Amino acid sequence: MNILIKPIITEKATNDSELYNRYAFVVNKKANKVEIKNAVEKAYGVTIESVRTMNYPVQRNTKYTKSGIVQAMKGAYKKAIVQLAEGENIDFYSNI
Repeated sequence: MNILIKPIITEKATNDSELYNRYAFVVNKKANKVEIKNAVEKAYGVTIESVRTMNYPVQRNTKYTKSGIVQAMKGAYKKAIVQLAEGENIDFYSNI
């Protein structure tokens, strides 16, 4: 089971990482906080203080167009906010 799916690189997440040393990841929906902590420590070689998780439900929307009703769906996902220890950081752009 692959725990970490991808890092979240948005303006808000980047601001959190610069100011508060918190990083956001999209993780597997069945992963718990201990598994997420171990996966991040193994993947990036950092020390984790805390992990916060959020489950986002499926988002459905309906658009009424000339050609009829168009229905769309955005899948459910789980997001984890990881607080690193003081003095640690993760460089997402080192592989570029």
